Amino acid sequence: MANPKYEEWKTEEGLKQIEDWAEKGLTNEQIAKNMGIAASTLYNWLNDHVEILESIKMGKAVADAIVQNALFNSAIGFHYDEESLTNDGHVVELKKYAKPNTTAQIFWLKNRKSEWNDKQEMDVNVRTVIVDDITDED
Repeated sequence: MANPKYEEWKTEEGLKQIEDWAEKGLTNEQIAKNMGIAASTLYNWLNDHVEILESIKMGKAVADAIVQNALFNSAIGFHYDEESLTNDGHVVELKKYAKPNTTAQIFWLKNRKSEWNDKQEMDVNVRTVIVDDITDED
């Protein structure tokens, strides 16, 4: 017999809601809470029902792409518009520029380019020498 709670979420609307929550950055535990189920139930459903797994994956992929683009823009700098209030009470739109962020650049390079990685590979050769005839005098 199908789980009645699951039946609510396998609809097109239910799956879209799950995807939207994942896209907004909610964790699986938060999504489960919003669905009115225990996190353990959601994890079981992810193993048993590919449509729920795919909805969460698609939502998280969108969120990840948004964050990746934001990190990239932060690394290279970007132009943006900002509203400001003048001394005489008028709202004006200002064009501004956010300078490149060195920390974002380093993070990007360390994760994308092996020569920037902090992890260093070392080639260590160990030789074992066995000496049988060593005396105290040696």
